[in-house]
Amino acid sequence: MYSEDDINSAVDAGALTPEAAQSFRGFMSQVRELPRSSEENFRLINSFNDIFVAIGVVILLLAVGAIGQAIAGVIAPAQEYWELFRDVPDPTTEQMDAWRDASNLNTALAISLSGLFVAVTAWPLAEFFTSKRRMALPSILLLLAFVGGVFATVMGIGVLMVENGNDRLGAVMISLAALIAAGGAYLHWRRFMVPITVAAGAAAIAATVVGLILAGIGPDNVEENAVLSLVFLAGLCVFAFAMRWDISDRERTSRRSDVAFWLHLLAAPMIAHPIFALIGVTDGNNIGVGAAIAVIAVYIAFGLIALAIDRRALLVSALAYVLFALTFLFREFGAVELNFALTALVIGSALLSLSAFWQPIRRSVVMTLPKNLQDKLPATGDAALPAAAAA
Repeated sequence: MYSEDDINSAVDAGALTPEAAQSFRGFMSQVRELPRSSEENFRLINSFNDIFVAIGVVILLLAVGAIGQAIAGVIAPAQEYWELFRDVPDPTTEQMDAWRDASNLNTALAISLSGLFVAVTAWPLAEFFTSKRRMALPSILLLLAFVGGVFATVMGIGVLMVENGNDRLGAVMISLAALIAAGGAYLHWRRFMVPITVAAGAAAIAATVVGLILAGIGPDNVEENAVLSLVFLAGLCVFAFAMRWDISDRERTSRRSDVAFWLHLLAAPMIAHPIFALIGVTDGNNIGVGAAIAVIAVYIAFGLIALAIDRRALLVSALAYVLFALTFLFREFGAVELNFALTALVIGSALLSLSAFWQPIRRSVVMTLPKNLQDKLPATGDAALPAAAAA
């Protein structure tokens, strides 16, 4: 399987002429009867060797993380409660405080050392498997391991502060850890340019901002709705950032499109979950008929947005919520035994129909938008196929 990045690299190296590359894109669009920009291509696996290497990477990173935990146990040993107080039925306050402090220090050091060892291991592995071998799945895993390791290295300090009762300062330290992780993602992007890196950095920056706001409010004063609202606003910012990358590559033939894909994949749950949580879907069986209808209405709105921007991430992220809402409605109106089957039938049929007729439906949606907005979105249907084929 060859990605757009491979085709562009071949053009840059002179192995393909720009005309031949564009002719190939046009041919594939004709064969699939779908504009190449609408396929949302992203490379996850080149071959089974990617899976083989990914397994080895995961095992190695788990091993170095475990070594970090073991070293933490040597530097700051902490005994289990039942072992330490086996013969002390009524430990004093001083003994309990000493045990708790030792346990908290051990936990924090284990998090920090494990993260440090994982990050230090992931970078040289990326030098080979990402920079030289250009392997997709291992590159994604190594990027996540590096950024996550950098975050965990600093987060251990924040965890220690929270465990010792300093919640506000601990929240600030965890936010600082997210900011440093964003810096690590930037360095990784400058060196390896793995498309998911920008999404990882955006997630870290969003976590930093949300964390600092919550720290300013005070962890004890934070309500769930406030957190959901902040996550929703952060999701909108990530979505706007994704659209900026999308607009810069309307034909989706460069790495910028891959970056936008991962950003949309990040923004979708950040937007969808707060909306449905505020509607009340996450309260379980407490959802009412009005809330269930609201969920379906929101999903339809998501569908219109997905069609307009030619991205399906919002539809996938909201799928579980609309399944739950439809199941409730069918049960509410008497189809108790078949409620799940009817829900699956309706949703499955709708998604397949939408996929089969995506272009004509999308064309109808886009044509209702202002002309200046249409010019920033990917071309629709038949307008894209001849252009690609003619090239």
